[in-house]
Amino acid sequence: MGYIPTISNDEVAALEAVHFDGAIEIVDSIEQLERVCKVLSAESMIGFDTETRPSFKAGVTNKIALMQLSTKHHCYLVRLNRLPLARPLVAILQSEQVKKVGADVKNDIAGLQKLRHFTPRGFIDLQNEVVKYGIEDKSLRKISGIVLGKKVSKAQRLSNWEAKQLTPQQQMYAATDAWVCVEIYNKLTK
Repeated sequence: MGYIPTISNDEVAALEAVHFDGAIEIVDSIEQLERVCKVLSAESMIGFDTETRPSFKAGVTNKIALMQLSTKHHCYLVRLNRLPLARPLVAILQSEQVKKVGADVKNDIAGLQKLRHFTPRGFIDLQNEVVKYGIEDKSLRKISGIVLGKKVSKAQRLSNWEAKQLTPQQQMYAATDAWVCVEIYNKLTK
């Protein structure tokens, strides 16, 4: 299937929004994390993304607060502002067997490596993949518009990812961002 190389912001805005419709679980204890990592280690491919609280100050960047890992029907929101980048999670990030699909993966990995060093393996970056299909746009929002014909909402992107409680809107945004990466990849490679 041929894809258009670019799409305008107005064209994206006119599209129907895509939403994750599976279960969302907030992971904020080591016990939960260990259980979730066992589940994820049995998967062949998962969606991957991270969120960081914006600083709004030049030269100031915050640490990653949230890592999203999604299967087709379940998205796990790992609160890295409350949990360490623990060994079971590092095992997933270093696994060749568990493919992790995201957009702008190198920046996510760089942020995670500020929390703990690991050797990333099994990552697939949509920004690199779409080039093979003649797609020039690199934002997840535009890639989704081109490949799926649906838009990913970015309304929560600049919200506080270190908040005591993540709002339902934040949870849906975060889950959709990770899950949609696999949906896009699967459509591209079919």
